[in-house]
Amino acid sequence: MEKKQKKKKFAVEEGESISQCLDRMALEGYIPTRRMEEPIFHEVKANGKLETVVKEQKIVFEGKLID
Repeated sequence: MEKKQKKKKFAVEEGESISQCLDRMALEGYIPTRRMEEPIFHEVKANGKLETVVKEQKIVFEGKLID
């Protein structure tokens, strides 16, 4: 039998709702303890200069193993 990690990160996948991600966590035996939003950047050429802009926000939950 495989031993589970005490903490694990779960990212909200493309096309998945936050609720679906939380359900997936519960199925694996984890409860959310922390929510993080990480910006995804890309470079855009504007007025002859490269500018870094936020393309989207990636939501990641940290989960704790349910005892």
